[in-house]
This record gives sequence, C-alpha cells and structure tokens, in this order.
Amino acid sequence: QVQLVESGGGLVQPGGSLRLSCAASGSIVRIYGMGWYRQAPGKQRELVAAITSGESTNYADSVKGRFTISKDNAKNTVYLHMSSLKPEDTAVYYCNARIAPSWLTSQAYNYWGQGTQVTVSS
Repeated sequence: QVQLVESGGGLVQPGGSLRLSCAASGSIVRIYGMGWYRQAPGKQRELVAAITSGESTNYADSVKGRFTISKDNAKNTVYLHMSSLKPEDTAVYYCNARIAPSWLTSQAYNYWGQGTQVTVSS
C-alpha cells in the first residue's frame, strides 16, 4: 500500500507562516505529480498547489505569491510553504499524489493523506 503522511499544520496568527510536509511511502514505481488541496467548513475542496515530476507548478489564484510548493524526489516528499497567511486560508489541507504502484500494471492511482488542520486566527 502507498501511504501519504502529512505534518506541519497548526495554529498561526494572520501574517504568519507554516510549512506543510507530505511524505509518500510504500510501493512506488513512479510519482506523476503531487499536490495540496484544502477544504474549509461549508466549502468545496479546492486545489491549492501542485507540482509534476518535471517540476512544473500551478497554484490557485488566491495563494499565488504567498504559497510555494516544492518537492524532494529522494525523499518522495512534497512541501507547501505558506506565508502571509490569512484567516480565509483556514482549512484542512490534504496531500494528494498520483502514483504508479506496480510494474505489473500501467495504471496510476490518486492517493490521499489524512489531512492536517491549518488555522489562521488571532
């Protein structure tokens, strides 16, 4: 089984910073992409940032210039550095990865972490 484990969430004041980490482990042949989604109460889940195996990135308009996604291929880990945080950034943040887990199939699957709470409040 492939597992994604997130860390780094917590309570931060407006204007502060946090760095989220997500490490993938288990049977991994190839990671096609990794990303971060978030879901606030009463809101739909939305893509925050994503990064491909080729290092291409994309961000939600609401976080451009404030958040940076990066990854460490050797550690199968993706990071989300969040700065200038706003109360509206408060949400559960979920790590996502599209991974081919076996040489026996060409199929790739989406895997999800359990989520980590980010609360931006005074």
